[in-house]
Amino acid sequence: MNLSSQIGLENPNILSGHELEKMSNEALIHQVGKVNVFAEIEPNGKERIIIALKKAGNVVGYIGDGINDVSALHSSDVGISVEKAVDVAKNAADLVLLEKDLEVLVDGVKEGRNTFANTLKYVFMATSANFGNMFSMAGVSMFLPFLPLLPKQILLTNFLTDFPEMTIATDRVDSEMISSPKRWDISAIRKFMVVFGMVSSFFDYLTFGVLHWLLKVNQDQFRTGWFIESIVSASLIVLIIRTRNVFFVSKPSRSLFLTTLCVICFTISIPYSPIADWFGLVPLPLSFLGMLVGIVLIYGMAAEITKRIFYKLVPI
Repeated sequence: MNLSSQIGLENPNILSGHELEKMSNEALIHQVGKVNVFAEIEPNGKERIIIALKKAGNVVGYIGDGINDVSALHSSDVGISVEKAVDVAKNAADLVLLEKDLEVLVDGVKEGRNTFANTLKYVFMATSANFGNMFSMAGVSMFLPFLPLLPKQILLTNFLTDFPEMTIATDRVDSEMISSPKRWDISAIRKFMVVFGMVSSFFDYLTFGVLHWLLKVNQDQFRTGWFIESIVSASLIVLIIRTRNVFFVSKPSRSLFLTTLCVICFTISIPYSPIADWFGLVPLPLSFLGMLVGIVLIYGMAAEITKRIFYKLVPI
């Protein structure tokens, strides 16, 4: 009790080894999450506790340095020992601390959660973008008498939009994403893909309509307009859906921001450069560009609103 109060556990729920021996495995699974302190536990009891925690849906780490800890180290998801531990304990551990400092574990957990959060961002962006593009490309092809984008334009689009996504690994992570452990939720990823893919596809169709029926452009201008809109919107949307907060509150990393800015500027400049003919692109009137900028801005606002609603309805 004295030790538990020193580490901030007031009125802890304690389970002793004697009580553990009388408890069935099923009862332990239901009780283990409520216990703060385990006391006087035998080696086989440690293993039972770890297995119960895992069956209750937890990822379990265990620190030990003696022979009595070997079975628990083997049973845990992450077994941790120290440099001066007995050899059999070090062999059973997944990690061996070279210094007597648990701060390295805290740093490791934070780094792992950062990596997970940024990986999740990439998965969200890649799946939703590809899902939306699939509907956009398939749908518009049924209404146009020409290819909406040439193969080389599609390749260039994929190439340029990959640059901002590649710098996601350097991105800052919001504090709420590392304050508690997160898990892969395939259902949530699928919902995100469908919702934001449909939002993306809607604005693609809006662009198609503006270019083809309102502005009545020719096929080269159509391809150029969609080329610019798709890359600029895909690059900007990275800055919006990378965070659960309002996009201008949570600042992206310098690398992500500069890469996004460079890709947007380069994309807009291509139709006016000497390499435009290589990709079948043509200069657009400023009025056309203004229309495309308006569509992208509305898309960004719609994505921001959709994001706020999505995270209220779908906990991740």
